[in-house]
Amino acid sequence: MLTLLERSRIALFAIDEAHCVSQWGHDFRSDYLQLSLLHEQFPSIPRIALTATADGKTRQEITKRLGLEAAELFISSFDRPNIRYRIVQKQNAKQQLLDFIRSEHAGDAGIVYCLSRKKVDATADWLNTQGITALPYHAGMDSAARQRHQQQFLHREGLVMVATIAFGMGIDKPNVRFVAHLDLPKSIEAYYQETGRAGRDGLPANAWMAYGLQDVLTLRQMLAGSGAGDSQKRLEYHRLDAMLALCEQVGCRRQALLAYFGDDLKAPCGNCDTCLEPVQTWDASVPAQQALSCIYRTGQRFGANYLIDVLLGKTNERITGFGHHRQSTFGIGKNLDEKQWRSIFRQLVARNLVAVDFDNFGAFRLTEACRPILRSEQALMLRKDLLPAKLASAKKPQSLGHRDSPLWEALRAKRRTLAEAQNVPPYVIFTDATLMAMLEQLPQNHRELKQIPGIGERKLELYGDEFLSVLSEFSSPQGTDNTASDTAGESLALFRLGYNVMQIARQRELKAETVYSHLAQHIRLGQLALTEVIDLPEPEIRHIEDVILNLPEGQKHTLKPVFEHFQGQYSYSLLRCVQAALAFQTA
Repeated sequence: MLTLLERSRIALFAIDEAHCVSQWGHDFRSDYLQLSLLHEQFPSIPRIALTATADGKTRQEITKRLGLEAAELFISSFDRPNIRYRIVQKQNAKQQLLDFIRSEHAGDAGIVYCLSRKKVDATADWLNTQGITALPYHAGMDSAARQRHQQQFLHREGLVMVATIAFGMGIDKPNVRFVAHLDLPKSIEAYYQETGRAGRDGLPANAWMAYGLQDVLTLRQMLAGSGAGDSQKRLEYHRLDAMLALCEQVGCRRQALLAYFGDDLKAPCGNCDTCLEPVQTWDASVPAQQALSCIYRTGQRFGANYLIDVLLGKTNERITGFGHHRQSTFGIGKNLDEKQWRSIFRQLVARNLVAVDFDNFGAFRLTEACRPILRSEQALMLRKDLLPAKLASAKKPQSLGHRDSPLWEALRAKRRTLAEAQNVPPYVIFTDATLMAMLEQLPQNHRELKQIPGIGERKLELYGDEFLSVLSEFSSPQGTDNTASDTAGESLALFRLGYNVMQIARQRELKAETVYSHLAQHIRLGQLALTEVIDLPEPEIRHIEDVILNLPEGQKHTLKPVFEHFQGQYSYSLLRCVQAALAFQTA
């Protein structure tokens, strides 16, 4: 490789995902250390290192290892204001995920992250049985299957990818509307990177996660059993603790997330769960003392399930066998239910007031930090977990304009048809943001369409008439002005001079369908008679009008049902003109 580089005329070395060179970073890869050869072997060639997830310490290591100490440092904001962050307490995680997708993201593209390959496969299968089109992706699949699924995700709309963290690097699909986590990420850096794959088009998106006590226990057990050295383990525990603190956050979750990266958000964001539904706290000092005392009096040998049974006074063979039904903590916690006790233990572990002994089957042990709580020297305020039903009703889905309208679906269908014809992902034609702007602004000609963000000269030339045809098909008589567009006026002038539609289309380098849509504007305004434009017997015109008038209210201004009713006997152009004449008559 070095020989090839020496023979080439290199203008710049660009090192992407530069955090991978840092052992402090969350995704260290030893191969990246070899990149130090670049500044040693090619000192005169400029280098740029890029990363989206590096805190201060990681940035320092990047500059040192890549020999960039003298380089300029450019840091943009970590804030992604269009993403709504939400973390819910696990009850039935799969059902919670399904409810979230159905209520807020039906038909949307999304990514669901799971910790294990087995869980990926099971979740994808289950979502498919529930009517959500989903594909699995993990390192245990052969490379051909992974590549096939990745291409399907890029090219198809409304597909959900269920994946391990193996999926996502290099994925730049802009209209991923949600990223969901069914398991806790190992660090805030990983969480930020994975959630950042949502909403890259700038439109509203969701980062949703279900989190519970078992997540904490699983990740800590994985860390304890890893072959990493002590210093590396301490580093990983530090990252996990920061992630847990984000999950248990009482104030604005976005402020806490950005603060981790040294990015100061002055005021609460108003677009995260803790802002939209402020967290209630309660003085849990006494229940915490009861829980800690129960851990101690049962010999620091048991996990949450057993301890909760003791606190609730449940008599079973195991408890009586150990004699714990005679302990003072037996039944002392009957004023709280099992879910509340599970929440308390989760937060005690998250705050490092309780440690987990994985050499002793996950038994809970007291830490030095819990002494002030036990001695009543310090109060303990904990989160009050909301019930799932209350939480769901409190959160309104983010608005994506008129995304449920027939026009939105028609614009997406046109984009999909063009994309399939060119074998490219739909967003290559136009992004969702561009389609949304069309939906909101309803351009009627090339000049107006060119004002839409994301439409330049080339795309206007390639796709302008295609999308104007869709837009004109859904034009609402109630919403039109009493004047036609300038370009429609030009077509009318030529029509008055005796040019027919095909001649006008050739003269103006337009499609015939576009010319018909221009003439339909003037028919709607009463400036042209329908019979001047189309040659159709009166009974047939009346039949078409009857079908249009009898459409359901939500379809009054779309022609697709009419076209399908007549099984394609009449063109959209003809139907559009009849619709326009009817609009003039009923205005």
